[in-house]
Amino acid sequence: MPRLPFSRLASSLKSGKPSPVYYIHGAEGILKDEALALILGRVLDPATRDFNLDMLSAQQLDPAELASACATLPMMAEHRVVVLRDIEAWKRKSKAKQPAVQYLEKPMLDTVLVIVQGNDDDPDGDLASHATTVECTAPVGDQLEAWLDERLAAQGVTVVPEAREHLIRATGGDLGLLTAEVQKLGGLQGAGPIDARTVGDLVGVRFGETVDDWRDAVLRDETARALALVPKLLETSGSSGVKLATQLGTALLVLRWARATAEQRKIRGPTLAAKVKTDLLFKVRPGVGSYDPFAALVGEVVGRWSQARLSTAIDAVLRADMALKNTTISDEGGLVTDLVLSLATSRAKRAA
Repeated sequence: MPRLPFSRLASSLKSGKPSPVYYIHGAEGILKDEALALILGRVLDPATRDFNLDMLSAQQLDPAELASACATLPMMAEHRVVVLRDIEAWKRKSKAKQPAVQYLEKPMLDTVLVIVQGNDDDPDGDLASHATTVECTAPVGDQLEAWLDERLAAQGVTVVPEAREHLIRATGGDLGLLTAEVQKLGGLQGAGPIDARTVGDLVGVRFGETVDDWRDAVLRDETARALALVPKLLETSGSSGVKLATQLGTALLVLRWARATAEQRKIRGPTLAAKVKTDLLFKVRPGVGSYDPFAALVGEVVGRWSQARLSTAIDAVLRADMALKNTTISDEGGLVTDLVLSLATSRAKRAA
């Protein structure tokens, strides 16, 4: 059966008839709700929605209830929808799910069954094998930007590019935080696009003082700026020394790939940045923020980081990460500061 990422669900629904069974799963609860809303919006007419929608819970489901609900004929409509939530309540070999498995083997053509898994476990194989699965994982890069742009447009909000980037950086791409901040922006009155300073004031994180800004300062060898940001970031809700090390480590691994590519293909700058974006970021989908500015940063700094320096830096980040996971909060600042200084001293006079 088809497997769809959330980003392709809307186009799939527009291009043809709905699947008789959808199985929504993944770690991102907001996307699960949006996926369900997309399916309901595509299948049901608002005028007859209440007559053609059943909401069931696997925790309370009688074995015969699902088949009965799905067998009910639509009223004044082409299809009806049955939503089955909480299927994680069924154990993998639970007898309670057997009626559902039997129904999926021969589903009704005028009923769309939407199965929603509440936790982030892998999908149940018995159910997924008979359904169009919709994977709702946290979007990154261009997918996150597209998701944010749709929500901004829905609120009638326009922002300058720097403000949009800061919004992503300040929230760490968390969809719940982004949703809340977009709603706040929707309540602002005024003409013209919203600037980065206004977004920073609203979010509570000043422009240029996010984890990604710290990472960029380290990669640019702006040591004084990186050190100045450490205490500010560690005082920020949701930030930690481990998060800083993770963000930096991910960036260094991308940079190592970029350095090897630069040496092999004899390319730098914008040409290398484009290669990083298309051949690595779009395929691997690392959590490095917006892809265009990060790829441009890689093309900018790659000459500073030789393969030998990158190996030393990655080892230093791994050691710091292990130390941070086994220390108290009061020691985080010192460990991150030592990490920044060790990376700065690893810089050769001529890295390239």
